[in-house]
Amino acid sequence: MRTLRDVLKDAEKTGVAVPHFNISETAGLKAVVEAVRGLKLPALVGVSEGERAFIGVRQVAALVKSYREEFGIELFLNADHTHSLAAAQEAAKAGFDEVLFDASAMPFAQNFTETKNAVEILKSISPSVLVEAEIGFIGNSSEIHDKAPEGLGVLTNPADAKEFVNATHIDVLAPAVGNMHGMLKSMVAGTAKKHVDSRRIAEIKQATGIFLTLHGGSGTDDEDFKSAIRAGITIIHINTELRLAWRRGLEAALRAQPDEVAPYKILPGAVDAVKQVVVDRMKLFNSKQASAAGR
Repeated sequence: MRTLRDVLKDAEKTGVAVPHFNISETAGLKAVVEAVRGLKLPALVGVSEGERAFIGVRQVAALVKSYREEFGIELFLNADHTHSLAAAQEAAKAGFDEVLFDASAMPFAQNFTETKNAVEILKSISPSVLVEAEIGFIGNSSEIHDKAPEGLGVLTNPADAKEFVNATHIDVLAPAVGNMHGMLKSMVAGTAKKHVDSRRIAEIKQATGIFLTLHGGSGTDDEDFKSAIRAGITIIHINTELRLAWRRGLEAALRAQPDEVAPYKILPGAVDAVKQVVVDRMKLFNSKQASAAGR
């Protein structure tokens, strides 16, 4: 199987993006696995510190490894938004393919120092692990918001990004380019969409030359996704859309089977709802490959 670095390089060459789907339990993971098997396209599964606390660090690593080996799929695992070095080390030791060491809430100089140290330590544990970092503010949580968080809208400076990348030797950068974690209620209602600055993405890509990740992809306009990929985005994160689908699918299943108490008979409703979002996003982000496959 190709490594995550190989997959990202190929995506960069062909002008597509690798989708990143957050999960926190096995129904969500099952949905992603079924979509990856069906489309025969690579994907990342992400688990934040909170999500890892629920599903387990070594447990999710073992689950992803077992699915990968049994079905021969290109499914990779990312320790998303890891704020402590101890938690990052735990993920690297467990065999995660990528670790996002997120010190973006700190002042730039401290983020710089902490990230450089984290890269050195994580690479000593697992030389093949990709280390990602974030500069700029894009919000803090994948939730439904009444209004955009204060401080949003300041874009990552390409010169700062270049300095940061050159000094820390990270493999992947998550910049602020108009994106936002979570969704506004108006986005959930379908009356608004997120828009990203593709020109700034292209400037950051040119300045750094490394893989770029778009965090907070849920609720983004489809055309903005396409232009972001053309500008240099290689990984796109989707989380809130999956959480919404999971809840709505579960609620529909409970309404349809009000007397059912067996989880394995109720949860397929959530799996199917999440899978539909995953399939739609995979086709959009991999449109060139999907077209070549006749999809």
